[in-house]
Amino acid sequence: MNFTVSRRTFAAGAALLPMACTSAGRSVMGPASAVAAVPGPVNPLVKNRADAQVFLNDDGYYYMTGSVPEYDRLVLRRAKTIAGLATAEERVLWRHEESGPLSGFIWAPEMSRIDGKWYVHFAAGPSGGGEDVFRIRTYAVACDGPDPMTGNWTTLGEFKAPWDSFNLDSKVFIHRGIRYFTWAQREPGIETNSNLYIAKMTGPLTVGPATRLSVPTLDWEIRGFKVNEGAAVIENAGKLFMTYSASATDDRYCLGLLSIDAEADLLDAANWTKSQVPVFQTCIETSVYGPGHNDFTVDEQGRPMLVYHGRDYKEIEGDPLFNPDRHTRVQRLYFAADGTPDFGVPVGNGPLPERYYSPATGGAFLAHEGDKLVCGSLPLPQTQIRAWPMEDGSVRLSPILTRDKCIVAGADGALGLAPLTEAGLAGGADRFRRVAVRGGVRIESVSRPGMAIAATGAVPGLVSSSDPRCIWATD
Repeated sequence: MNFTVSRRTFAAGAALLPMACTSAGRSVMGPASAVAAVPGPVNPLVKNRADAQVFLNDDGYYYMTGSVPEYDRLVLRRAKTIAGLATAEERVLWRHEESGPLSGFIWAPEMSRIDGKWYVHFAAGPSGGGEDVFRIRTYAVACDGPDPMTGNWTTLGEFKAPWDSFNLDSKVFIHRGIRYFTWAQREPGIETNSNLYIAKMTGPLTVGPATRLSVPTLDWEIRGFKVNEGAAVIENAGKLFMTYSASATDDRYCLGLLSIDAEADLLDAANWTKSQVPVFQTCIETSVYGPGHNDFTVDEQGRPMLVYHGRDYKEIEGDPLFNPDRHTRVQRLYFAADGTPDFGVPVGNGPLPERYYSPATGGAFLAHEGDKLVCGSLPLPQTQIRAWPMEDGSVRLSPILTRDKCIVAGADGALGLAPLTEAGLAGGADRFRRVAVRGGVRIESVSRPGMAIAATGAVPGLVSSSDPRCIWATD
């Protein structure tokens, strides 16, 4: 596996219907192709699957595993696309045992290939109730064949952690030819629920000397519980970045970030830098609460993707641990100019948003400031716009931070935001057609034939669709 990261995520989508090309689908920059399709995955990608792991294997399949609400089994699905995971058949690899240390909760599976053999590491505890069910330790099962969907899986044993104490959320990754193991554990003498550790792997269940990387001490790491868990790693611009989840698993759950020079010694804690603020957290505007336990993968174009879980609402009845509504979600992962990941905000339910920028104006983005549409360079969430497909092949364009509003075209060509309603505006003023042209897409107005959205300065407007400023590159 080329990408390594971590777990808990989300649900149900399918590829969107392609949009038909209109008679106006011609451009001075070349003929229009059939229509610019909206990105395939729909959030939530998979419902009721927390702690998700998604990776693209060298057999061309995306594999996904995660925690099920019953915490009683290990599951796996695969598909040729990320969107296909939503409806892919799911196989049960292994069920918890009838008694003993593997008879209770089964959490956070992580699949890996070690020396050509498939393994799933996971956290488990005994059944029987009381405090004993939280005697959580890390175990592994192994597959007896090359195909993890058809092979037989059997219990391998328990991870030999440094201490006999609560531990979970393992991750296997290879960096500079060395295989590493990260996990979360409660260390005797440190009054936290879990800290982050890393070590070189010496076998599927054994590691060398461990390094403590992070202890929850910051205010956003200790809300409800003092937690650092669920590590995931991604490399970019000469640095290795490690995300982790912090605090209780309700709306306070969030992601932190550690970073290190990619050539430095990963086992020297002094080489790591910890962000003092969370990098990904609850977003009321998009209605995603407690995003966390993330993973990284790549989409079909090879672009980095963030995988995570989150709920659609804040208030939870009872213990958040037993709430089934942590859904697997995905979205594009972007990077700042210095190479640091820019996670933005959880983008909310629906088709994945895109960013539109104008090559004709040096790269100004179609964006918004509150309820005002603008062209310029703004923070990532203000430049992400979702295309809702309509039955006639048109779309409604809705900024993710104003999910109850969409872009509309006035009779004078002015653009604004209006409430997103089921009926839509008379004359189709809130509908557009995304026509694929050389260099990007053209966003044509349905209510004003022959006109399209253009970067006309600080404020976008409608102009003749033959104007080069109507060409938007997508990101």
